[in-house]
Amino acid sequence: MKIAMIGTGYVGLVSGVCFSDFGHDVVCVDRVPEKIAMLENGEVPIYEPGLDAVMARNVAAGRLRFTTALDEAVDGADAVFIAVGTPTRRGDGHADLTYVMAAAQDIARALTGYAVVVTKSTVPVGTNRKVEAAIRAANPQAAFDVASNPEFLREGAAIEDFMKPDRVVVGVESERAQAIMGDIYRPLYLRDFPIVYTDLESAEMIKYAANAFLAAKISFINEIAALCERVGADVKAVSRGMGLDGRIGNKFLHAGPGYGGSCFPKDTSALARIGQEHGVPQRITETVIAVNDLTKRRMIDKVLDLCGGSVNGKTVAVLGVTFKPGTDDMRDAPSLTIVPALVGAGASVRIVDPHGRKEGAAMLPGVAWFDDPYAAAAGADCLLILTEWNEFRALDLKRLADTMATPLMADLRNIYEPGDAIAAGFRAYEGIGR
Repeated sequence: MKIAMIGTGYVGLVSGVCFSDFGHDVVCVDRVPEKIAMLENGEVPIYEPGLDAVMARNVAAGRLRFTTALDEAVDGADAVFIAVGTPTRRGDGHADLTYVMAAAQDIARALTGYAVVVTKSTVPVGTNRKVEAAIRAANPQAAFDVASNPEFLREGAAIEDFMKPDRVVVGVESERAQAIMGDIYRPLYLRDFPIVYTDLESAEMIKYAANAFLAAKISFINEIAALCERVGADVKAVSRGMGLDGRIGNKFLHAGPGYGGSCFPKDTSALARIGQEHGVPQRITETVIAVNDLTKRRMIDKVLDLCGGSVNGKTVAVLGVTFKPGTDDMRDAPSLTIVPALVGAGASVRIVDPHGRKEGAAMLPGVAWFDDPYAAAAGADCLLILTEWNEFRALDLKRLADTMATPLMADLRNIYEPGDAIAAGFRAYEGIGR
């Protein structure tokens, strides 16, 4: 199959590379010449473990190309995927469809034969109908069908998720389009991974509903963690006891400083907005958003209390600022709320993150960046763990405590045991829900 992938951001690039690894002929398109030049030079503009090797393998095999010429990529394609950004629109919280609709217009002008136009971007219910209408208005003679194929990729594990998905969701309404989508995903079907075919609106809703539910689990356990601190319970034990119930499951039940990233914040916001527009308020999702905002602010208070009520004139060493380990993504990361608050309160902040500096340098002004946790901790008054990178899971706690001016630890990911930190020389340890 010949596939055109419009957009080489996180979703587009990972999807395009993985489709080429299925054996399809894939052309990835982007309007930014500098990004295409990087890709043609073998450089991956995002950090995703293993992506560079898979990309290089398929480029070498001749199955994967990059271009700025959308017309060339769409010409003769069996399927054209729209994988552009849908950021939260300022002012109303809705998904901004500017890039999606612009891509639809470009595709309409480039279509020369039948193709399935597939929306891979996360879009509000009804968007695929708008895409279809826009293409028909721009090119009444075009032969095409639309399909909705939302992605469910976890940053840091995207290739594994694409190759071994829990399910593939395809919203489609013609036999011809379904046959093409079936051929595209045939390698997964042959390995018994479930492919769910449904209507367009249901496919669009599945994406939002799934992400809102996962975000709800995170906000729920963070509220339970706050209660655990008051009543003397341990949220790690509570989470384990809950997670062993097969009806609940143990995923997304790890207390922390709140969720962030490219999906949960914007998708919960968009779902809440969709509910409001249709007169069916999504009260649970609205509360999930509010709880997440409160959780981030509660983390600031934790650090201030640990430091005696003030960080003015003190040095705080921060380990990790990306929204999760395994990615360089800083979008809506808790660090973007917590770190500026500490800087604003008079703290001198030092940051260590294996891949966060590229984006974080511009987003977190007034901080110092270090490559080594021990160097960052030297002379510091507080060690703050915000992202549970593997590099931070087995640190020499005694060495850290010995080098700090005031050995205090705010472990907002609960990766260390309080007793171990105290035994290593830390004067105080503050975790989540403990």
